[in-house]
Amino acid sequence: MNIKTLAIALALSLTTSNAALAQGSGKGDKGKKKVNWPTFAKNADDAFMGTAEATRVGDNLLFYQHETGGWPKNMRLQDPLTDNVRKKVDEMKKGKRYATIDNKGTTTEIIYLSRLYNATKDERYLDAVLRGFDYLFKAQYANGGWPQFFPLSKGYYTHITYNDDAMVNVLKVMRDAAKGKAPFTFLPDSVKAKAQASLDKGVDCILKTQVVQDGRKTVWCAQYDENTLQPADARAFELASLSGQESDDIVLFLMSLSKPSMEIRQCIEDAVAWFKKSKITGIQIEKYTNGDGKKDIRVVPCAQDDAPCDPLWARFYTLDDNRPFFCDRDGVKRYSLDEIGYERRNGYSWYNNDGMDVLKRYETWRQKYGTDKAE
Repeated sequence: MNIKTLAIALALSLTTSNAALAQGSGKGDKGKKKVNWPTFAKNADDAFMGTAEATRVGDNLLFYQHETGGWPKNMRLQDPLTDNVRKKVDEMKKGKRYATIDNKGTTTEIIYLSRLYNATKDERYLDAVLRGFDYLFKAQYANGGWPQFFPLSKGYYTHITYNDDAMVNVLKVMRDAAKGKAPFTFLPDSVKAKAQASLDKGVDCILKTQVVQDGRKTVWCAQYDENTLQPADARAFELASLSGQESDDIVLFLMSLSKPSMEIRQCIEDAVAWFKKSKITGIQIEKYTNGDGKKDIRVVPCAQDDAPCDPLWARFYTLDDNRPFFCDRDGVKRYSLDEIGYERRNGYSWYNNDGMDVLKRYETWRQKYGTDKAE
């Protein structure tokens, strides 16, 4: 049985578990959509961390942790562990793609177990956290980037990965760990120092990978060749491009840094200028039922009698002329959303309005750190 088949079998096993969870998956919640693991962990408040249920989940995380110190993605790690699930996971751990930073993998577990250690002082959780940090330190390339999976696996998985905020999520952990900010107040000084060094290298990688277009720095591609630092393709429908999806969180992260250097400040100014230049107005995404009776989406003009539509940004822009494009599984660029097939049109996020967060945050940031301000 290959890893993909095991993952599917595991997901089915976890989904059909009959055990009740504190956050609601028991009989009384029949039909209620279960939350995924990152959402469960994020919603766990401080009071919950002192409960037996929180400890049970923490013990789950100890089991799921790979020997390298990392954790997997897209699994409901909070669900009770059956013997069958344990056997399947033990088999999955032998595969090449298990531990990852993708889809909030590893960073979510480090944060949860840090909070749990603060509540329980159980040394097992402290050890797991330190092993998790060690995993992130070892996975980082010398140039400051991180691959999607570690240990390394062939294919686009080795690329430096900004996609789905993978690298930004790691850098946020490093930022807070370096400062000893909650929940990382207990970290040894040696780990804080390593986190600071890792953070510095990661920020340097961001600066080096900011794409230059027509002689001006812009934003970022979703993934980069780990050797050349050039924009790289990932899946067939994820061609090298400027990313209106991933770049917003990169800029927001940079704006969260205290005492930014002039180089970081100029990087932010250039990226914000791109967001202002590249916003798309006068359209909106409409959900409708197509001729086959299926739920579908399409791009339509903003209704003139309504309030103005929020500006949008495309997921992908061409590297040479900044033109929004879309792509199906055939890997061919197209310049209209309705030119790609139903499956990819509805199975991917092609437009977003997160650039608005960048522009709003920038106005406050500029008052303190704009390039016209003294360092």
